[in-house]
Amino acid sequence: MTAKIAIIGGTGVYDPNILSDISEEKIDTPFGGVRVKTGRYKGKKVAFMARHGEDHSVPPHLVNYRANIYGLRMLGVKNILATAAVGSLNMGMGPGHFVFMDQFLDFTKSRHQTFVENGVVHLDMTEPYCPRLRGVLRDAADKQGLRHHTAGTYVCAEGPRFETPAEIRMFRQLGGDLVGMTSVPEVVLAREAEICYATIAMVTNFGAGISRTRLYHQEVVDIMAENAQNLRGLVMETIEGLDLDAPCQCQEPAQDPGAVK
Repeated sequence: MTAKIAIIGGTGVYDPNILSDISEEKIDTPFGGVRVKTGRYKGKKVAFMARHGEDHSVPPHLVNYRANIYGLRMLGVKNILATAAVGSLNMGMGPGHFVFMDQFLDFTKSRHQTFVENGVVHLDMTEPYCPRLRGVLRDAADKQGLRHHTAGTYVCAEGPRFETPAEIRMFRQLGGDLVGMTSVPEVVLAREAEICYATIAMVTNFGAGISRTRLYHQEVVDIMAENAQNLRGLVMETIEGLDLDAPCQCQEPAQDPGAVK
């Protein structure tokens, strides 16, 4: 089944329950196999992928980002809405807020950043997160009456541990607003694959040293669960308002040789 839009579910988002006529298929890619569920919403074919597996068994530094994005491309996906639980470094972006970030700082260390293994691709990342998709998300959040921010800088840490207070201070000084462990290289690979990509970041906590208490993974899961209805409504509104065939600069071929085929 060809699907032009995909949802990548992060922590706390494992069930494609907004879709009907759901089926599952395994896709073999040059980078490994992936499982994708496909279904329909408002007459649109939608793919759903659980980034960490349906049982949350794959830590962020071991996610096969290349296989995931390549598999979605093989399905015909041209638009990705990725969800992510994030910590906040910005006191104005509190728990329960949604952020449609526009920039990132990459502090990952051991991840494959490109599909290209022979040759060189110098990929333009002036606007890493699709402005068109972010605009649709903004309009959907307005309609849903959700607390949201239309821009923000995401710091991608390697994980799987949480950050130290010293690291959080450094990230804030560098201009970071949010911290997470999954957006890079996912957003980079999506651009390389000529797919529009935007992240729905849900703030679950303040970073270490800002928060008065220690952070536990279960706390993140619990806050995501508390806001599941808001997230579901935002995704549904966005899919309904999205023109799947609208032209976008994100889908323009890379200018350098060796881009993903």
